[in-house]
Amino acid sequence: MALSILLLLGLGTTEIILIALVVLLLFGGRKIPELMKGIGKGVKSFKDGVKGVEEDLKTDDDKKDDHTEKTK
Repeated sequence: MALSILLLLGLGTTEIILIALVVLLLFGGRKIPELMKGIGKGVKSFKDGVKGVEEDLKTDDDKKDDHTEKTK
């Protein structure tokens, strides 16, 4: 999935490999798993937040529909 996102951004295979090599040189092989774990937790937290907002909007919309039906 991440690869498809990078390809959509106009990055080719060569650019992706170059970026991966730079990350490897900057952080080293031992730090990369920790870095990816932190990014994964951040993405999960973001998705949970978006899901919560969507549920709140749906709840508000349902309440608005109920109120509209009662006033008819």
